[in-house]
Amino acid sequence: MSAPDRNFWRGRRVLVTGHTGFKGAWLCAWLEMLGADVHGFALAPEAGPNLFRDLGDWTYLTSMTGDIRDRDAVEIACAAANPDVVIHLASQSLVRRAHRDPLGTYATNVQGTGNLLEKLGNSTGLRAILVVTSDKCYRNDDSVRPFVETDPLGGDQPYGASKAAQETLSAGWRRGIFDNRDRAPRLATARAGNVIGGGDWSEDRILPDLFRAMQAGEALRVRNPTATRPWQHVLDVLAGYLRYAEALVRAKDDSLPYALNFGPDTEMAQPVNWLLDRVIETIRAEGQAVEDWVHEPEDGPAEAKNLALDASLAARVLNWRPRLSQADAAAWAARWHAEFHAGTPPRVLVESQINAYQELGT
Repeated sequence: MSAPDRNFWRGRRVLVTGHTGFKGAWLCAWLEMLGADVHGFALAPEAGPNLFRDLGDWTYLTSMTGDIRDRDAVEIACAAANPDVVIHLASQSLVRRAHRDPLGTYATNVQGTGNLLEKLGNSTGLRAILVVTSDKCYRNDDSVRPFVETDPLGGDQPYGASKAAQETLSAGWRRGIFDNRDRAPRLATARAGNVIGGGDWSEDRILPDLFRAMQAGEALRVRNPTATRPWQHVLDVLAGYLRYAEALVRAKDDSLPYALNFGPDTEMAQPVNWLLDRVIETIRAEGQAVEDWVHEPEDGPAEAKNLALDASLAARVLNWRPRLSQADAAAWAARWHAEFHAGTPPRVLVESQINAYQELGT
């Protein structure tokens, strides 16, 4: 189960969109440690706690602020980065926010991706583009069967539908434009499950909500404690993205799949209450107080009861599997936040977990 190849990334020009978000900040920190020449393009960090801001000084990152919906800003960013590899994370990634603002979600996730692909057309040295979508891009019938890459796309609410449309746009761009162009970059999509880890402060996500309740000395109110999700640590997911990008650059033919799932073992999808109990147990073991969660149903957008991904294709073609079990992923996220609340700087926490993760395979 290979880690990212340091020799591949050292000195390589990489454009990361959405670098001020949770996954983007972890990815840029890891790329810096691998020696890459990193360029980020994203909105300014949102108000309040933010991992990108809290990480402080960056050594090899050039940060550019702009909106993926702004074609001129995207063009300037692509020209300045002149990347070898692009990892496109910029998105409106919150399910409940998408219900409040479906058109804005489509504009960011679909039109924004089109803007990026169009403006990357002038990047002569570009080798690979990885568009990150979501496990929610699939048409979900609430069965317990894990989704495979050939299952129908669709999404049954605005966020998932926008991610299905992002998948369709990317596939059409690859077949209709890049496949008919000499020296075109390879374009693929990555579909990941529910990602957890230290430094996530997003609204309406289960662990950030728990940590906010913990800070307030309150019990977390949980809408759907029995809903199952493919929980996985942010470093497992990012390792998959990096390995996929490496494979896209190195591919000699068209045998590499152009879409891959990244998730835990299919039999390991766990419910919300399982995750919360593991995280609370770890936080208490670290000597910090946290209230037990309580079930409080509320009216709101319907959510899928079951969601799981089959990542066996990524295992076969990339030799990728999660290095952390779901219990370990929960513990790593909990310890990160416990140590953060105890005063350890976020940069120290992020780099120590990246180093520990890389050592797991040695």
